[in-house]
Amino acid sequence: MKPIHAYVGCRTTRERNARGRGISVYTVDPVRQLWELTDICQAPENPSFLALNARQDVLYAVHGDGNDLSSYHVDHSSGRLSLLNRQSCEGRNPVHLGFSRDGASLIVANYATGTVARLSVGAEGELAPVSSLVTLPGAPGPHRSEQAGSHPHQVSRYATRRYNTNWHIVPDKGLDTVFAIQWLETGEPRVVGHRCRSGAGPRHAAFHPTLPLVYVANELDSTITVWSFDVFTGALEPLHTVSVIPSSAHGDTSVAGVAIDPAGRSLYVSNRGHDSVATLPLDGTSGIPGQPRWTDAHGNFPRFISLDPSGTYLYVANERSDNIVQYALDKTSGMPSPTGQTVHTGSPVCIVFKTIQE
Repeated sequence: MKPIHAYVGCRTTRERNARGRGISVYTVDPVRQLWELTDICQAPENPSFLALNARQDVLYAVHGDGNDLSSYHVDHSSGRLSLLNRQSCEGRNPVHLGFSRDGASLIVANYATGTVARLSVGAEGELAPVSSLVTLPGAPGPHRSEQAGSHPHQVSRYATRRYNTNWHIVPDKGLDTVFAIQWLETGEPRVVGHRCRSGAGPRHAAFHPTLPLVYVANELDSTITVWSFDVFTGALEPLHTVSVIPSSAHGDTSVAGVAIDPAGRSLYVSNRGHDSVATLPLDGTSGIPGQPRWTDAHGNFPRFISLDPSGTYLYVANERSDNIVQYALDKTSGMPSPTGQTVHTGSPVCIVFKTIQE
């Protein structure tokens, strides 16, 4: 099997008490599961969340706490990055990005200013100026510091094995609302929102591979809510909510990442503070999550989790202990077990994999 490449986004600034140095480029041996650092691309501050285009020849990064994003050409052989251009996202603290269905536009969540931006992508992958800026409507939640206004945290396109839509699911932590947004052929945005539990603080979402279900990780009350999703109207309805921390956990803790296995049998949620990964079994018929079991994160502040391209391994990025820990997933129970493989890198907050080599 040919090696693949992994890109790790990070925090770099003193304000974040960060130790990252840029976008780290790794060559990954898919047989031995060894990561070799081959380059660190010296990016602008806080190249935090990353995304590859469909051809995997351009990488995009938002710059957390700033107001812009960057595009990079990817060398197919070495995986190394070279800057194409930078572009303003017309908002502050961009935290997530995702592509439109046709790949011609990039959608960005501006956390601090409560907007979602749309930018066109050029023929070579370069970014054009913002063409649409959506301000999200609603009243803030009750948390005085975390919910002072709109705080969209993710803009993942709703695309699964069964559905390939142009809806983007946008959990808004500040407004206690989960939005579905799409852009019509006229260029006008269509925004559908549903209020969730007061003080929940919806942060990130994952999608069931075959059922029309959205699993939203709620940062502030440490729960996961499963929503039904109408792919035609964008309507969302909450079905069930489960706590993802033990009843005995009374310290400061907050949910961060969420991931689902390719078969839709298990859901994974990372808990910062409790420093764990909760594994929730999913009912084979309804997709409703059962009670969680917990695995130690083997680090401090697991901000990001992700499955590898094969769905065999779970990676946990511990931002404050500067490590990425690999777990093998049990084929029957879905429970993660540490393999002993750990990548040491400064303040990791995102991982993306490049599998296309030519």
